[in-house]
Amino acid sequence: MRITILTLFPEMFEGFTTNSIMKRALGKGVAEIKVVNIRDYTKDKYGRTDTPPVGGGAGLIEKCQPIVDAIRANSAPNTHKILMSPRGATYDEKLAKKYANLEELLIVCGHYEGIDERVNAYVDELVSIGDYVLTGGEIPAMAIADSVIRLLDGAITAESLQDESFNDNALEYPQYTEPYDFEGQTVPDILYSGNHEAIAKWRRKESLLLTKKYRPDLFEKLSLSKRDIKLLKEAESGETPNWEKEALEKGHKFIKK
Repeated sequence: MRITILTLFPEMFEGFTTNSIMKRALGKGVAEIKVVNIRDYTKDKYGRTDTPPVGGGAGLIEKCQPIVDAIRANSAPNTHKILMSPRGATYDEKLAKKYANLEELLIVCGHYEGIDERVNAYVDELVSIGDYVLTGGEIPAMAIADSVIRLLDGAITAESLQDESFNDNALEYPQYTEPYDFEGQTVPDILYSGNHEAIAKWRRKESLLLTKKYRPDLFEKLSLSKRDIKLLKEAESGETPNWEKEALEKGHKFIKK
């Protein structure tokens, strides 16, 4: 997959493409990121890409010509072109998975006070990463590129993608590391039981509870199975269910004290 990013500040992407998972994924050829400087396409005799808005107003607006020419020069017939915009649909995991199936994705980063309205006609989709204001579209472009590339085969292990937040509108279950006791906070004993089925049930229950507590909007979208409903009822009762008691009893010798 190739992701092309049109920006006035290509240097902002240097660290992004040379560290951690992105560096490994790009190095293995899982994906390609092409960063294009919009300034290279301006026909302004002074090299400018922005101008005060027609009719007056604060700030500077990015001009049509450099952006449109950059889009045309860096697009193939199958390129899906998006523009970061507060008008756009809010970006989420569902959209990330959609983009991960594309061969070519082009992202236009706005900057300054905005972009000439007419640029909208040259892209396929407007996208927003949230209801807040940033100085430009570069950080949103990085967020999209990161979330898409990590879904591609070979970027990270398939196992790491299985139980993640937002996979089914639920938040991920709690994760723990050693030591068992850290300043009075201990790792749940069930995780030491060695009973993988019981651990999976416990994790699902915690995932549901966390989603209900922190993201009720997502919880409402969940399609709860009979097992999920039973797990929630067990949690609401405040009592340790039999399956958990049995797992703890059988695995007691592995549980740290």
